[in-house]
Amino acid sequence: MTRLTLTGLTPGPAQVWGAVRLVPLLREQPITDLRLHRRLFPGQELGVAQLGGRSEYFSYVPHAFVADWTNDGSSAAAYGTQLTPPKPDLPSLAAMRLRMHRRLARREGPGRLRFLPQHLALEGYLALHFGGPTIAWTEWSQRAMRGGLSPRAEEAYLGSEVRGLADALRVFEIHPGQCGMLLYLADALAAAFVVPHPADYRALHPSLLQDLYGELVHHYATLMPPVTEFRARIPGPGITGLADLRAAAEQQAQHWRTAHDALLAAGLLDAEYTAHRVYRMGPFTLSRLLPPLLPKQENHIGETITDGDGRLAYLKTFRLSEKLVRRAHLLSRLAAHDWHLERTAADLGLTPAQLGLRLESAGFGLLLRQDILDGYRKAARHG
Repeated sequence: MTRLTLTGLTPGPAQVWGAVRLVPLLREQPITDLRLHRRLFPGQELGVAQLGGRSEYFSYVPHAFVADWTNDGSSAAAYGTQLTPPKPDLPSLAAMRLRMHRRLARREGPGRLRFLPQHLALEGYLALHFGGPTIAWTEWSQRAMRGGLSPRAEEAYLGSEVRGLADALRVFEIHPGQCGMLLYLADALAAAFVVPHPADYRALHPSLLQDLYGELVHHYATLMPPVTEFRARIPGPGITGLADLRAAAEQQAQHWRTAHDALLAAGLLDAEYTAHRVYRMGPFTLSRLLPPLLPKQENHIGETITDGDGRLAYLKTFRLSEKLVRRAHLLSRLAAHDWHLERTAADLGLTPAQLGLRLESAGFGLLLRQDILDGYRKAARHG
């Protein structure tokens, strides 16, 4: 278990546009021996990632990130700054191609790794107890025993569909030294994004519109009123010169940083995550994070790149909706009890019939035998 820390990153002054609040994350010392750039897939955004074995992952994949690093701590330049040949003409809609990706993270040579941002985290969530029942209890259907949760599908919204986000990213100021941001919608944390170097952030800032966001975030942006701005106020008494004014301004900035971490970002920073290492990149480690998956709490899945000292070089998160959390929580409790319905129901304070109907409402009804499910419905009707 581990916690996220923003060591080396300082929250800057927040900027507000409607229901969107963006908090920049600033680095005093950029990371120079790891650089990120984006590789676009124009006209081939629908992609298939081959995960190994017989598993495949279908999703919207607009781009990949390519990480370049050095092993001796020397500076690395972002590969994306080089001149490239003109892009080929985009295919027509009638001939849209399906792009095949070999693995979510793939080495492309010494000191270079291509990975699909967000999808490392999303695949970790979708693969959660994907195999289905581990013991052939009588309640489970033959389909559940043969195929588990295959196929499994979840929905998300593009950043371009989140109201106000495009305008906010266009008009918000990018600060000197900015290496990331925390995105809030109606003051609910929607996403965190961190990169090693300010030049990387400037290049990848527009990619936030192509990221995926949960339904909660979309609803907050659409239905909630504009949020208020947090303005610093420096009292006049006691200010006798520039030194006093500078000290008072720094005190206000420190107060904002402390309040931000303790209030707005608490759901992200206070949670304990299960970290799974995906790839070792010289002195850096690419990992995916899974939250505790507790209902009625903030739950963010994510992926990180950290250096040998645990310093955060890269971070991208996705906030799970309450519906997604409930589904994952049910699967986790079933797996903890070897998929035994009665023991799982007792753990959750339910009857087996109530648990069966809860599984059906969560979209897992096909895992149960039809006669068992009909019996649960009949028991519910007769109280």
